[in-house]
Amino acid sequence: MAISSSLDAESRRSRLLEILGAEGRITISDAAETLGVSEMTLRRDLGDLESLGQVRRVRGGAVAPLQPQSFSERSSKQAAAKRLIAQKAQCLVPREGVCAFDASSTIGVLLSGLSDAADLTVVTNSAENFRAAEDRPGVTPVLVGGHRERRTDSFVGPHASLAAASLHYSAFMTSAAALDAEWGSSEATAGEAALKRVFHEHADITVLLVDSSKLNSRAVARALGLEEVDVLVTELDPSHPRLDAYRPAVELL
Repeated sequence: MAISSSLDAESRRSRLLEILGAEGRITISDAAETLGVSEMTLRRDLGDLESLGQVRRVRGGAVAPLQPQSFSERSSKQAAAKRLIAQKAQCLVPREGVCAFDASSTIGVLLSGLSDAADLTVVTNSAENFRAAEDRPGVTPVLVGGHRERRTDSFVGPHASLAAASLHYSAFMTSAAALDAEWGSSEATAGEAALKRVFHEHADITVLLVDSSKLNSRAVARALGLEEVDVLVTELDPSHPRLDAYRPAVELL
């Protein structure tokens, strides 16, 4: 049953958060009817809540914002998709030179499967990905300094950024917590997003590896605009319609 449409914006946003807490998701059409306002008004409210980091927009509504997760927590999700993505991306990893790899679990799968390196220096902000690279023939791993973000197990901060900026990379292999065609890639923490920007700014090309569960969503901290990504790798066939929004901006693999 719809309630009074005289609710002000602050009251509507508070009510939307109550709906999210009770149902785990906000559906624009249902919430508009419940609150007695237009869907356009609801979209503006959700946009305001997203800018405050209180919701995450998805198709047709919103869900709770993405929370920072440990490396092991991330590793257990979408495992089959990550393996396929890593297989597809192997051909994009240089055999030699210096290449940057972020702290994502998808990149960990990629590093674990490297088999064709000749003299490749792998620079990463993840102890787990450092260890994965350490086991590969022809690879010399380098771990950037900085402080360890306990929620994500990645190294971030000014010292990590200074170390990352001291080298030039032939490629930056990265993932993301979320990817949106308009907003680009985003992360669950500002520190992770900032370090990814540093790696990108010092790399010849940037390759983004994301599974399809992350498409059409946004996390708290914006990292890279879609125009800054050279190649997007997912487990989907490049012709899949879910990739249509990304097709004009990046090469799909």
